[in-house]
Amino acid sequence: MKIRFACLFALMINPAFAADPFARSTINTGSTIVPGQQIRLTVDVFAPGFFTSPPDLPLFDIPNALVTLPEERAQNLVETVDGVQYSGIRRRYAIVPEKPGAFSVLPIKIDFTYTADGKPLKGSVNTVPTTFEVATANNSGTLFSARDVEIAQSFDRDPATLGSGDVLVRTIVVTAKDTQAMLIPPVDIGAPSGVKQYLKPPRIEDGISVGRGETESRRTETVSYTTDAEGGFILPPIRYTWFNLETSTETTADLPAVTLSVAAAVARRGITPELQSVQPSPFEQRRAVMGWVLLALAALAAAWWARGLPGFALERLVYLRGEIETSRWYRLHTLRRTIRTAPPEMVYSALHDWSAQEGFRTLGGRISDYPDLAKEVEALERMLYSGGHHTFDRRRAARALAPVRGRQTPRNVSALPELNPSR
Repeated sequence: MKIRFACLFALMINPAFAADPFARSTINTGSTIVPGQQIRLTVDVFAPGFFTSPPDLPLFDIPNALVTLPEERAQNLVETVDGVQYSGIRRRYAIVPEKPGAFSVLPIKIDFTYTADGKPLKGSVNTVPTTFEVATANNSGTLFSARDVEIAQSFDRDPATLGSGDVLVRTIVVTAKDTQAMLIPPVDIGAPSGVKQYLKPPRIEDGISVGRGETESRRTETVSYTTDAEGGFILPPIRYTWFNLETSTETTADLPAVTLSVAAAVARRGITPELQSVQPSPFEQRRAVMGWVLLALAALAAAWWARGLPGFALERLVYLRGEIETSRWYRLHTLRRTIRTAPPEMVYSALHDWSAQEGFRTLGGRISDYPDLAKEVEALERMLYSGGHHTFDRRRAARALAPVRGRQTPRNVSALPELNPSR
């Protein structure tokens, strides 16, 4: 009975002990949603303490909709709930409905690991189910809905100065916002008369930065044209159609027709003379054979002399590697890298190992020559063991490990003179 009362009292005076992770999810529906329009499902995962592994957000299926998890940088969050400070990570799904109607997003189970009160824990949270409605797009027969759609073309050479048999490469680029590159429809380039055309597989790209925190998607199509006849040829104009999310209307963009002017191939003049090969004399043949024999003997001698070089070189490399890994410079380099990237527990353990390697009994004795590092170690210890919120500046701690002029003698070395000093 006393133990139960003690546990209840501990929970009452230490709310962080009873704090549990949780998740939130929202859909940025905004105004009316139409088929083919990309919407975002924002998922926030919170845990007391800090994360030791990022949340594992799984992909899920929604009937008649495309769901992806774009490779965007996660956003870090901090929030205080009932006096407990939580660390949060935000990710966003992209959902593209393919037809009108009601859509449901079932709960999403998310697993992760975190540390609370200095203890590593495994966490698992579930989002709440959400729904959204998709309306019918007026006067639109296409599923491609986007914003700021642009189409442009370029050529690798002047189409008006071609010769018979030349190859002209045409590049057409379509960019759009609020959509996925895989949903951007192909461009109808037509079939020009008298010209052969060859299409390459399209290149699709997502998450292209355009400034101000915005991104766009891109579809690039490449077409090669060639003809063996001379004269003028017309590449037909291109009309590209989409549903404009800004105006809620069907919008088109046009690329003009292009004229190819192909001239006759330049005829080769004259007859190329045939050069008769000159046979070497018997003396020259014998001299060439002797030269090859001497070259082969020299190669064999060099191989015999160099047969022991690989083993010697490997031995020297192993020796040099051992010298480098045991050097003080390498230990400091490894410690700086650990401070910048490793979890706080590993950083604290690495600092103790470094202090022992330097010949000091305690970490405090070693870092007394590094005032900035001592401040950061104190912050790290409070963050790991006090249960409060303290900021450990990794960059400052790594920069503090610069060579220190002055005393470098370990604290555990005796201050008495040597018993039998050497001269």
